[in-house]
Amino acid sequence: MNLPNLLTIARIFSVPLLVWLIASGQPLAAFWLFALAGVTDGLDGYLARTRNQKTELGAYLDAVADKALLVSIYVTLGVLLEIPRLLAIAVVFRDVVIIGGVLVAWLVARPLPIVPLAVSKLNTVAQIVFAGFILGSDGFGLSLPLAETMGAWGVGGLTLASAAAYLVAFIRHMALTEPAAPGDQERAP
Repeated sequence: MNLPNLLTIARIFSVPLLVWLIASGQPLAAFWLFALAGVTDGLDGYLARTRNQKTELGAYLDAVADKALLVSIYVTLGVLLEIPRLLAIAVVFRDVVIIGGVLVAWLVARPLPIVPLAVSKLNTVAQIVFAGFILGSDGFGLSLPLAETMGAWGVGGLTLASAAAYLVAFIRHMALTEPAAPGDQERAP
């Protein structure tokens, strides 16, 4: 176990506290905890790279931490009607589709390479910024309905675009020729 992995694990364990802070009407504390989680996310990656402490476990833990944090925040904010419920559903559905596709490909012995797409990276940044904006505006008592609406539409659009891009990648991957059975020659794509 190394420091980057410990920071990532701490981020995972911050999720229940963050959900509780949001649900108990403490958005400013939730905002600061979310900001701290963001700092540790950047710090663990920086430390892993600069100290040559990248691990396969760390890569998986980081992805779990990011998904757990964002999905939990969006679900909680959706349930409390701080964001449109449809947006929360879209965020969760996208992740379920991606995880489902990876599992199906693995189950049929056609594992997908896990490569983040550019639209997915942009989507993740937009989801983080929007969640921070909602928590911050609630916590600091700001009323910015136009910015909230525009942010929700932007995140919703990027979430759908990301889901569609992964679906296309999944379909293309699965449409490739089947792996050759033992003794068969490999067929060209």
